[in-house]
Amino acid sequence: MPVYEPFAMSDYLLQMNGIVKTFDGIKALNGIDIKVRPGECVGLCGENGAGKSTLMKVLSAVYPHGTWEGEILWDGNPLKAQSISETEAAGIVIIHQELTLVPDLSVAENIFMGHELTLRGGRMNYPAMIHRAEALMHELKVPDMNVALPVSQYGGGHQQLVEIAKALNKQARLLILDEPSSAQSV
Repeated sequence: MPVYEPFAMSDYLLQMNGIVKTFDGIKALNGIDIKVRPGECVGLCGENGAGKSTLMKVLSAVYPHGTWEGEILWDGNPLKAQSISETEAAGIVIIHQELTLVPDLSVAENIFMGHELTLRGGRMNYPAMIHRAEALMHELKVPDMNVALPVSQYGGGHQQLVEIAKALNKQARLLILDEPSSAQSV
């Protein structure tokens, strides 16, 4: 008897089928399947060393296509990304458990690093970057954060929110949070 599946294959934003990743002959991932629909929140739970971060690194091309087995479908199409910039261009953004902020740069500069808003002539448009950074922090329910201050002026929890703002600024369609509470204040 066929299994009832209420969604067609194309209704999934992401499908990872039969993902296998080995390190020196040891399987870190062994035939992993996962499906995510648009707007769906999915959590992966497991002990340290279970392969959660490895799976996310496969998806975000930290481990590029060809270094693992299986298939990734993004919006129904094969995704064979060779770099993080390719997955980000597709709308897949990962926030690693290790923060990637530059302490001496402002919150706004960190949010826009590599995606700076510029004026004619190539100069950075700081007022526009400040305005957009404030709007992003407001979306994240941190409206009182001074985005012109160095990010090092804020604790780990706020810095994690800056990482999330960076991802939102990249127009993420799929946001991957690897150990999202690891930098949060307890």
